[in-house]
Amino acid sequence: MNNKPIEEFRSFNRFYTAVIGLLDNHILNSNYTLVEARIMYELYHGKNQTASDLIHTLSIDKGYLSRVLRQFEKRKFINRQRSAEDTRVIFLNLTAEGKKEFQQLDKASNDQVKSILKELSEKDLALLLGSMAEIKRILTSK
Repeated sequence: MNNKPIEEFRSFNRFYTAVIGLLDNHILNSNYTLVEARIMYELYHGKNQTASDLIHTLSIDKGYLSRVLRQFEKRKFINRQRSAEDTRVIFLNLTAEGKKEFQQLDKASNDQVKSILKELSEKDLALLLGSMAEIKRILTSK
């Protein structure tokens, strides 16, 4: 493979991350990094997840996850609960405060996307969403 496809792929990644602000230290004018927000997202949308689940889903380092979870625990965003079936397993769940914090991040994210999409014509919006679906299909069928 020549370098042209690689250069175009990387160019698109740089463009997209700039458009949605992924390179900012904290996303959506919040106090959270992208990884912290994703951890909250996963905990919000999945009940009784373990640290191993998060490591697998997010492909993140165990030590980094552990530090983030300790911070979340100090802020009372998560609680840990041992499994009744296997006491070696510890489930992670958002507390009411953690859910509230995630909902604020989620709203800010929705508002950001809405501000980008509202500028598009219906035709361009359909083309964009179709292209995104196609990218996901291609990259998950590898």
